[in-house]
Amino acid sequence: MTALCLALQFLSVAALGLFLGAMLTEGGVLVPWWQSLAPADFLAWYAANDRRLLGFFSPVTTGAALTAVAAAVGAVWMGQPGRWLAVTAAGLMLAAVATFFLYFETVNAGFAAGTIPVDAVPAELARWAAWHRARTGISLAALAAALAALWRTTA
Repeated sequence: MTALCLALQFLSVAALGLFLGAMLTEGGVLVPWWQSLAPADFLAWYAANDRRLLGFFSPVTTGAALTAVAAAVGAVWMGQPGRWLAVTAAGLMLAAVATFFLYFETVNAGFAAGTIPVDAVPAELARWAAWHRARTGISLAALAAALAALWRTTA
């Protein structure tokens, strides 16, 4: 059982790292490019590609959340030294997931459907970027906590 819990912690770190990398790429590459487009061009691009974005980010996000929660449950169950750090990592990852339902789900659907007025797109993209930066910061903290949990468990 100890080996399984340790494997879950390694998987959690890997999945959280992948998720953070995806967040950094989206924020550092896609968002600036989106903001450089004319608002109507951005809405057309988003409508054509929102299924692709969801198809990529859904499994990456779900995998990170599930492995973080599984690692936390295993660490608590086994009484590992890094258990509370693992719980922190899982909680932070769940907070990152919650941002999708609190903000991104609705606005992304508005971008895809073109229901956001063209003249409101720049301001909404700026707000989207701010939410994304916060979500990325939460993801970084989750990865740091998962790494610290793993270090505590293996030290």
